[in-house]
Amino acid sequence: MDIMGSAWVFAQIILLDLALGGDNSIIIGMAARGLPEKQQKKVILFGTAGAILARFLLAAVLVWLLAVPYLKTIGGVILLWIGMKLIGHQGKEEIQVESQSTFWGAVQTVVIADVIMSLDNVLAVVAATEGDLFLVIVGMLISVPIIIVGSTVVVKVMNRFPWIIYAGSLVIGWAAGGMIATDAFLGVPESWGLALKVGMTVLVAAGGWVWQRMAAGKK
Repeated sequence: MDIMGSAWVFAQIILLDLALGGDNSIIIGMAARGLPEKQQKKVILFGTAGAILARFLLAAVLVWLLAVPYLKTIGGVILLWIGMKLIGHQGKEEIQVESQSTFWGAVQTVVIADVIMSLDNVLAVVAATEGDLFLVIVGMLISVPIIIVGSTVVVKVMNRFPWIIYAGSLVIGWAAGGMIATDAFLGVPESWGLALKVGMTVLVAAGGWVWQRMAAGKK
């Protein structure tokens, strides 16, 4: 991959991490808030380390699973749903994480909750890097500072620049189209690749807009 191609991939990863990574940072604070202040810092350290390790393992498994017949297409469809949901909810998720009264209980809560909530983030990064293990590792390393810096900064950035949510969603749509187009078992002609990426991006934007309108109508 040339320098411009790598720069585009890294730009996608940063947008995806900003759009999808904020909620994961909130988990740490919510799980540790029931502990003494001295232990809260240790929970952040151990919980973050465990969450990062779990992300690497999850990414490695997903890269390996992409070789399974039609799993790329399934992953692409899941990404479409994630992108639409991100626009529909305007980046806001309902997070329910119980605070813990013990140190290791809080660490365990952080790791388990982060793994569950980071599935979308890891899948999007794997798709954006087209399963390139080196780029996936770099993508995971880029997401680490976002977890460590914490939700306060991420939320402020998204509130100040709401376009990040929409840009991230469109990148997800593009990545979804790329996954579906490169599924060897689906047999999509190579010449259709660009059209499929553009089409999936438009679908995410349109679906997200409809989702947003429906959510607004229920309020």
